[in-house]
Amino acid sequence: MISVFVFLKASSPSAIAALGQAVADIDGVYECYSVTGDHDLIAILRVPGHDAIADVVTGRIAILPGIASTTTVIAFKTFSSADLVGF
Repeated sequence: MISVFVFLKASSPSAIAALGQAVADIDGVYECYSVTGDHDLIAILRVPGHDAIADVVTGRIAILPGIASTTTVIAFKTFSSADLVGF
């Protein structure tokens, strides 16, 4: 399973809440957060392979009305105490 972080900018502040829910409803999106800083939302994806990243990000998220831009970061390795206890 590949973990992916997608940083999203909305076309307007009024679009953020609806976009957050629309992104969260997409298969492959594990969680979606509204955030402070340079981006409006961060989506966390858990997908089986690289082809699925392209499908979810470019085929489903980027085409949503109200998305101004996306930046995608793929995780190499997870460092977490939860991983050590078998979650």
